[in-house]
Amino acid sequence: MSLPHLKPLAATLGALALAGSLTACGGGSAASDADVVTVYSADGLKGESGDGWYDRLFADFEKETGIEVRYVEGGSGEMVQRAAREKNNTQADVLVTLPPFIQQADGKGLLQKYAPAGADQVNGADKAADGTWTSVVNNYFGFVYNKKELKQAPTTWEELLDGAYKGKVQYSTPGIAGDGTAVVIKAMHDFGGEKPAMEYLGKLQANNVGPSASTGKLGPKVDKGELHVANGDVQMSYAQSRTMPNLGLWFPAREGGRPTTFALPYAAGLVSGAPHTENGKKLLDFMLTPEAQRQVSEIGGGFSARQDVKATDETAIALTRIMDGVEIFEPDWNDIDTRLSRYVDAWKSATGG
Repeated sequence: MSLPHLKPLAATLGALALAGSLTACGGGSAASDADVVTVYSADGLKGESGDGWYDRLFADFEKETGIEVRYVEGGSGEMVQRAAREKNNTQADVLVTLPPFIQQADGKGLLQKYAPAGADQVNGADKAADGTWTSVVNNYFGFVYNKKELKQAPTTWEELLDGAYKGKVQYSTPGIAGDGTAVVIKAMHDFGGEKPAMEYLGKLQANNVGPSASTGKLGPKVDKGELHVANGDVQMSYAQSRTMPNLGLWFPAREGGRPTTFALPYAAGLVSGAPHTENGKKLLDFMLTPEAQRQVSEIGGGFSARQDVKATDETAIALTRIMDGVEIFEPDWNDIDTRLSRYVDAWKSATGG
């Protein structure tokens, strides 16, 4: 298999603390200080112990520019919904989400055109043709399992229907979380269409714990043994596994088929009407610098978005091994974006979600 990509915290306020401060302060709160930039982001790039790619990136950015990063984290869909609600009183400067939510944000007019320095080194499929967003960390969808509780990793979707998994399986909510939406996309691919995928997910509901707005919260539950299997993605799950020894990665296959996955990059865009547009541009430029991109695998556990950055560190080698033998397919994100509401409604109907 050929890999197309091998995918720092001055922001001292936590996501909840900042969320509260932005709401409590009301209009203009984000614009009260010229030396700040506010990032709304899908979870996964900030470390559990301050050791993630964002932690290093933001610290280095503040040291170099004097601009403080204010950070708000949640599911991809959650971040887009929040930015949309604030459209008449914009708080965020930079939005980072997984597809198809970056396309959704673009369609809602939440992004303005800006091609960061270094975007010319990003593959055409990993950035918007009109320049409204660019991938900053490449990534792939996957699942995690508890290596202590399970003697070996599951291999098929069908295994998860076994009664032994009752109350031990959970995946994040489609339509809210990017990785949760990815569960539906992969199931439709593996089972050959919307109807058989929804039939399967309806059956899986007997073992499913229930909804979760954030995929990042599921990894720790798997590591502790509260869950045996959950969804995730390669970057986030690998990064979590560094401090969660019971966490293993796997890719479900249809019974008798090959394991599959697809690229699920973190894509960043400059928010329309951003209170600190110039600071947002500087941060987007910084994200794509060769130095920051070289840290994506070693620190972040992901794959560089730049084609000219070839990671050779131990993590990059380990990631290559994880992906070995996994078939990669390419979703039509624009088509998925137009049909997303339908797919989410079908999932709710099938699962009672």
